[in-house]
Amino acid sequence: MNSQSFLAILFAYSLCLTPVQSLADQTNPQLEELFTRLKIVEEAEQARFIEGSIWNLWMQHDNADVEQLLAIGTRRMNGGQYPEAMLVFNELLGAYPEFAEAWNKRATLYYLLGDFDASLSDIDATLELEPRHFGAISGQGLIYMQQEKLSEARASFEHLLTIHPNSPSAQNNLDMILAEIQRSTI
Repeated sequence: MNSQSFLAILFAYSLCLTPVQSLADQTNPQLEELFTRLKIVEEAEQARFIEGSIWNLWMQHDNADVEQLLAIGTRRMNGGQYPEAMLVFNELLGAYPEFAEAWNKRATLYYLLGDFDASLSDIDATLELEPRHFGAISGQGLIYMQQEKLSEARASFEHLLTIHPNSPSAQNNLDMILAEIQRSTI
């Protein structure tokens, strides 16, 4: 059995087990406390722990088969098997459009493929479901940097820092953008 057949069977099976209303990743009640703590924590190690806890919740779904499919798609993406990953993410989003992390993973895949417009569209869908998704906001900023849209990139990273004030990559990117803006105005 090839991988596409296996995925189709696994996906069809998961649909049979799915309740009509599903609890998606971004609706977990623990997120409020974690985001509150993320804003006030001062130690980098604690911030990374809280960030990891948030990522873990975003990856969860009330249907274990959906989680498994997301994991399969992510492994395929990370392994450079982009068409297979795209198949998984498209199937997930077709059946579970409320699953923010599936949108975010496909946005990442589009980014890797160099399709920035599609990536930004999926980032928008992610942020509509989970406005605090610092991974999606970071991706948005990185795309704007690559497109040399410095004011948009600046806004993305400034917004990210209101959610995750101790993000070293967000601060580093913002510093680079501000330096580039200053150089271009001289």
